[in-house]
Amino acid sequence: MNRHLLAFLIAFQFAALASAQVKPPALIETSIPSTLGASAQPLRYWAPEIPAGDKRPLLVLLHTWSGDYRQDRSDWQSEAVARGWIYVQPNFRGSNQHPDACGSALARQDVIDALDWALTTFPVDTSRIYLAGVSGGGHMTMLMAGYAPERFSAASAWVGISDLKSWYQFHCKGGVPANYAQMIAKSCGGAPGTSPAVDAQYLERSPITVIERATDLPLDLNAGVNDGHTGSVPVEHTLRAFNKIAAAQQLATVSEDEIQQLWKERRLASPQPGDLDDDPLYGRAIYLRRTAGKARATIFEGGHEAIPSAACEWLSRQQREAGPKN
Repeated sequence: MNRHLLAFLIAFQFAALASAQVKPPALIETSIPSTLGASAQPLRYWAPEIPAGDKRPLLVLLHTWSGDYRQDRSDWQSEAVARGWIYVQPNFRGSNQHPDACGSALARQDVIDALDWALTTFPVDTSRIYLAGVSGGGHMTMLMAGYAPERFSAASAWVGISDLKSWYQFHCKGGVPANYAQMIAKSCGGAPGTSPAVDAQYLERSPITVIERATDLPLDLNAGVNDGHTGSVPVEHTLRAFNKIAAAQQLATVSEDEIQQLWKERRLASPQPGDLDDDPLYGRAIYLRRTAGKARATIFEGGHEAIPSAACEWLSRQQREAGPKN
């Protein structure tokens, strides 16, 4: 069977299962101890009935920039339910507008604590531990990929922020900080350049600083070509994160000219072979697709959004034993 047709049929099957279940099962709320802070942290989860002796994949889904663990992510949960995956939505300190949130050491540990809680609560297939997120969740997905790549089998980040300083500047037109810039400043202690300590916070919380450590992790980076125009995160955040991973392996990067073409023209003047290949899982035009080792970058027709069915299908094909460092 033609591989494109097969991919389409697989995607259609899971999309049909997910859409048939208009409202996924209710998530269960609980709280877990924080191994780094004093306060217990909330999360929501769902798990299928799992026969004795069986193990299931785990999807850790990270909320968006302004959200928290209560955010309705039925689109992602439905994909997990259709596949029989265990599903966890951690809080990692909630909305990114205070120092404990926004990729802080506390927030990062909260994700690990949620993962460890799931591992002790359910029979998880430790070769299929998946991490995903959109927007601020994409930021945190990339950050965790850099800080703890060994803990996940694969990760999928959509329209994520890779450089907090750059994103602050994007949302500070004319020297006036807009909402997202204000939230970043509240998280990092001030605007970029306020002090060396503040600048250190921007670096520590930016995936671009650490993502080159994720060369062994299957990592899927995605952005809609219109984001930054109709949405809040320019596509360069995805592409520059990809370039860090590629450069760490001495592999080809997306050129600066190509980044600017995608930003200004929303097209490449001279696409490389594979850039425009049809991908039925996306159901959209693809304007760039590059790989570097185990990392993949895709710029698709769309805006500030994700395609959960495509993400989960890609994740389902990744298998790698994950666990703490020895």
